[in-house]
Amino acid sequence: MLVVSGVVLTVYYEPSVGRVMYDGAYGPLRGLPMSRALDSTLRISFEVRGGLLVRQIHHWATLLMVGAITLQLLRLFFTAGFRRPWRVGWVVVFGLLVVALGAALTGTSLPDDMASGTSLAVLDGVLQATPFVGSAVSYVLFGGEFPGDVISWFYPLHVIVLPAVLLLLFVTAAVQGLRHKPANFANGPTKTAKVAVVKGAGLFCFVAGISVLMGATATINPLWLYGPADPANASAGVGPAWYLAFLDGSLRLAPGWEVVWWGKTISFAILVPVAVCTLFLALVAAYPFIEERLTGDRSEHDFLERPRDNPTRTGVGVAGMTFYGVLWAAAGADTMAVQFHLSMNVLLHTFQVLLVIGPPAALSVTRRICLGLQRSEFETGRILRRPDGGYTEIHSHELPPSGAPGSGDARLVPDGGRAG
Repeated sequence: MLVVSGVVLTVYYEPSVGRVMYDGAYGPLRGLPMSRALDSTLRISFEVRGGLLVRQIHHWATLLMVGAITLQLLRLFFTAGFRRPWRVGWVVVFGLLVVALGAALTGTSLPDDMASGTSLAVLDGVLQATPFVGSAVSYVLFGGEFPGDVISWFYPLHVIVLPAVLLLLFVTAAVQGLRHKPANFANGPTKTAKVAVVKGAGLFCFVAGISVLMGATATINPLWLYGPADPANASAGVGPAWYLAFLDGSLRLAPGWEVVWWGKTISFAILVPVAVCTLFLALVAAYPFIEERLTGDRSEHDFLERPRDNPTRTGVGVAGMTFYGVLWAAAGADTMAVQFHLSMNVLLHTFQVLLVIGPPAALSVTRRICLGLQRSEFETGRILRRPDGGYTEIHSHELPPSGAPGSGDARLVPDGGRAG
């Protein structure tokens, strides 16, 4: 969906910050100076047949893709789908997430409207706050002083470089899927490559339909309401996309500490959030290798693992989700304060406390829940011979109902001991 809609948009979009006087179909902006990028985007929205629908499909499909990749990471984590021989798959999916975030960030900046200009101003502020090298990096990125000509950098990244990397990662994932059979639970239904292909085709049709439905009925990024970008102004009430909200939330929760070192003012209010979020993403990427090092488990695993069977890992995962969730929610603290008539300062202090005590509490509660679920099961001493010739012990929750169809399909071996 992204490729098809992106190709259509590329035909009509002009990646230029050259100034023109708008004389298009949208009356409120007529006669206003703006970049050719915004002028072409408005022309796509109001004058190209189906242009607005394609724009919105492209935007909604981006959100769906980032959400799908995030859910895939969570599924792999909580079912231990990252262990050998599937570790490369984890790295590939994480790479897809990072590249998708980069593609989304560069794409939202291309219209050159007030909302995207405000986001770029925040990016410039973060870069400028980086000691010693920040000003140089900002100068290179924006092609001079902000706002510069960032479109000349972002357009080839968004249209050529990042899609090529995404395609390479998808091909790598497909090759890994062919090399290793689909992961299954020990006592669950067996999945095959053929079944995966059929389900994938069905899911594609479903996602395509949902994307078109959302693009046709739900307005997103109405840039004609924001007007052209202006470095002297900022849009009120405009926040980052949901997948980048945790970065904005971390900036809001950081204390406003600054120090002067070697004649340079260093703002920890920006450096600390950036460092913490970077470390969090690095830990997510390296988790399979960290767990393998700590547990010493270097063996090949043929089956997935239920979350309850590894309470510590599941607790760590929920703690990470809580950490991310608090930062994500903090990005909307201003909107919450207005809608619920609350104090902004009280909300921020509450989120700061939750950021500290929330993850450990989530880890402890989740471990207790997993241990309780384990205790609710008991071993039956009955050994099940699987169709592939392997053996596994049946637990109480796995027993079929008495007289249920198929309850006698598998051979039960009367062995009181554990299967080797």
